[in-house]
Amino acid sequence: MYLVLLGMLWFCPRLKGQENFFTINTIEMKAEPGWEVENGKNLTLKCHVDISTTSKLLSQHQVLFYKDDLLLKNVTSWNKEESFFIQAARIYDRGNYKCMVILNNKEKTTRDYPVSVKGVPRPRVTVDKMEVMEGSRVTVECSVPEEKPPIYFIIEKLEMDIVKQKKEKLALNQNYVMLDFPIEEQDHVLIFQCQAKISFGNFFEASEFTKSDLVTVRETFSIPSFQITPEGEITEGDPLKLKCTIRVTHMFLEDREIIIQKDRKIVAYNKEGTEVTYFTPIARVEHMGNYTCKVESSKISKVNSVFINITELFSKPQLLISSNHLDEGGKLDLSCQISGSSHANFTIQKENTTITNSQNFTKRAWVHDSGTYRCLAAIHNVIKESDPVQLSVFEIVSKPRIFHNSESEVIKGQLLELYCQSTNGTPPIRYYLCKMNTCKSHKEMYSNEPAKFLERPTATTEYTCVAKNHHSQGSVVSDVLNVSVIVPVARVNLSILLSEEVESGEQVVLRCSTDEGSWPIHYRFYKHDAAVPFYEETSNDTQAIWTTLKATKEDEGQYYCLASNRGNRQSKSPKSNIITVKVTLAPWMKGLIAVVIIGAIITTLVLVARWYFLKKTKAKQMPVEMSRPGPPLNSNTEKMPSDPNVEANSHSGYNDDIGNHTMKPTNEHKELDHSNVDVEYTEVEVLTPDLHRAPERKGTETVYSEIRKADSGENRHSRIEGSLDAT
Repeated sequence: MYLVLLGMLWFCPRLKGQENFFTINTIEMKAEPGWEVENGKNLTLKCHVDISTTSKLLSQHQVLFYKDDLLLKNVTSWNKEESFFIQAARIYDRGNYKCMVILNNKEKTTRDYPVSVKGVPRPRVTVDKMEVMEGSRVTVECSVPEEKPPIYFIIEKLEMDIVKQKKEKLALNQNYVMLDFPIEEQDHVLIFQCQAKISFGNFFEASEFTKSDLVTVRETFSIPSFQITPEGEITEGDPLKLKCTIRVTHMFLEDREIIIQKDRKIVAYNKEGTEVTYFTPIARVEHMGNYTCKVESSKISKVNSVFINITELFSKPQLLISSNHLDEGGKLDLSCQISGSSHANFTIQKENTTITNSQNFTKRAWVHDSGTYRCLAAIHNVIKESDPVQLSVFEIVSKPRIFHNSESEVIKGQLLELYCQSTNGTPPIRYYLCKMNTCKSHKEMYSNEPAKFLERPTATTEYTCVAKNHHSQGSVVSDVLNVSVIVPVARVNLSILLSEEVESGEQVVLRCSTDEGSWPIHYRFYKHDAAVPFYEETSNDTQAIWTTLKATKEDEGQYYCLASNRGNRQSKSPKSNIITVKVTLAPWMKGLIAVVIIGAIITTLVLVARWYFLKKTKAKQMPVEMSRPGPPLNSNTEKMPSDPNVEANSHSGYNDDIGNHTMKPTNEHKELDHSNVDVEYTEVEVLTPDLHRAPERKGTETVYSEIRKADSGENRHSRIEGSLDAT
């Protein structure tokens, strides 16, 4: 050892001066005995590292072992190989393993190596009791202590290698389960077996089944047994006794019940003791059948069955009836019969009341004889009853009465309730409602109450009713019911008979008509926008006419009408269309108006013309007035005959006297004013010599004649002024 240390000390100064280089060539893993191992076997994983270095000694490095990327072991080593040991590999050791080497700042890792562990250890099974009683429970524990959860357990209850019950449970946080199994009445010697399953990804491993110790089941009470008296063949009339017995274990102290059933009906029971008895002194055929004895406690039930056969002494009697439906007064025949024997005592009953003790019965049937009949036959002490027979005796149905609520009128389209009733007659009674001899609706009544039918008549209709029951007479028909239907006024139309344009003085005829409606109908005529009708009429007709003898302009306008009857009381009266009436002038009135207008125009023209001529005459009279003796005329008014313009104007018809109208003397106006006379002027032409021209030339001069009228119109003055002829 000292030599080694001296050698290292001798080499260290030499290594100090040299730099060490290295590289990791390879790294790999190996498994012994292999990558797949049986459950419970040892497993060794080895990590081999190949490192190259410039030093003669192997460098120190780290070796790390991983399972599913989780670190398992970290070791510092000088060796090329390191190991990881797994003792008794289990399922939870299964996974992907790898190793890694780290040398200074270099590292290298192997690939993942899958390790598989096959099989699951056999589970351990224990029971809490080796001997149990019926109705108790056994707790079974199943565990796999070598494995880690989750573990899926399957526990089975067997008897004679037959699986009687099976339970499964997944243990998530523990490697065992404890399950309870009930002990039933059919259990005797039991054994329990268990299997464990452990999943790994999509695969799972299952163990073999492990069996428990034997569990013995002790009986609480025995299966019930029957004792039947009499033994052998049982005949009708014999007393019948059934006894059901059980044996009970002295340790069983729970309450129990013993029940005897025939089919599903309980015929006897007992809550105490060990037996129960069913007894009937007279056995009948209906007592034949399957009987069951059942013993029950809170958790245990045991059953036993037996079939009781009884020989029939005689057959069941049959009641024969002449007819199930008879008319009142018809003959009723009843007869009680049994096949194979007539030596029996017979009784015929009606609803538990005996009507005869003989085999046959005859009478005249009445309504009160309706009911249920049966007969009884007795031989020795055996009595048998027939099936019931129903008899119905029918009273003849009376003539039905058909009626409706006559307090209110029937309106078209409204609901009408019709009733049909026969006061006599045995129900059920079928009623038929017939309309116009067609029967469609029917109702069946089981009493004598009236049958109600609902109708919506649209016009006055005749209804009858037919009643019928099971009496042989057939059906009976009621009297005819005439239902008057009020048809409301639906549509109203207003029309003008002659023309919508009426000449004044002629008739205006308006007609208000309806499409349909029951009489009387009330008509009202309105002028548009008027709240009160101007004419009303009630008539038994589908139209009303209003006439004005001589139409005037006041009759022009828009008109409408309303029509209603009793059917429109609950609704608004229908309104007609609106028409427009125009009143035009007659031809003679048009001529008269034309004459009046023309006369007025002519009169106006005459007045205008008169006014015009009066004005013109007044204007021409002024020069004449100025020629009278009086004040000298203004020089401006004198004519200048030598003036050629004046002469030209004179010949051309130019009137220059218009301006002289204002030149009348003041006294002339005053004279006229005081006398209040009308002045008329007449124009006259007078020849005057032309003083400045040749002697043979003659001129004309206007002379005015003034006519004055007094207020009385009696005095009239006339004065004619003119100039003398120059020659």
